[in-house]
Amino acid sequence: MSVVPRFLGRGTEAAVSDGVVIEPMRRRHLRQAMPIEGAAYPTSWSRSVFEGELDQVRDGSRCYLVARRGREVVGYAGVWIVPDPDGDQAHVTNVVVAAEHRRRGIATELLLELAHEIIDRGCVAWTLEVRASSAGAQALYRRFGFGPAGVRKRYYDNSEDAIVMWCHDIDTPEYATRLEELSS
Repeated sequence: MSVVPRFLGRGTEAAVSDGVVIEPMRRRHLRQAMPIEGAAYPTSWSRSVFEGELDQVRDGSRCYLVARRGREVVGYAGVWIVPDPDGDQAHVTNVVVAAEHRRRGIATELLLELAHEIIDRGCVAWTLEVRASSAGAQALYRRFGFGPAGVRKRYYDNSEDAIVMWCHDIDTPEYATRLEELSS
């Protein structure tokens, strides 16, 4: 099931606390997402990279969501679905929340929606890279069951290491229980 029918069952978007809603990312959101991206990363994605990623949403290999408060985009997240004969895997491409909206559960809600989406698409595992210095992000990912699996030296801007994290068996009842607990 795609994210749209799930959202349509609740209206057109998923309601989050504090007046924030989660919905599929569209090109129109990039005008507001680009400054958030630029503030989060010294070497950020360009608009054309985002547009290329959004073009791949149509073929099912990507999913991107935005978090909005009113008309203001306050965060976004995405995954790349990687086909595998033993069960598809998802690679988290980004999870970014505007600095003034952090620590309010928005990243958790974005990840919850992505988790439901990739499980609906048949994924059995997901992975990501996170800055070695970002203890807060690592703690968030551990709550979702991610564990460290390796290090990519000088991954960020050819200066900071990334910790590679994996979460397996996301298609199990135990993982569904974890997601339910996170959404409470």
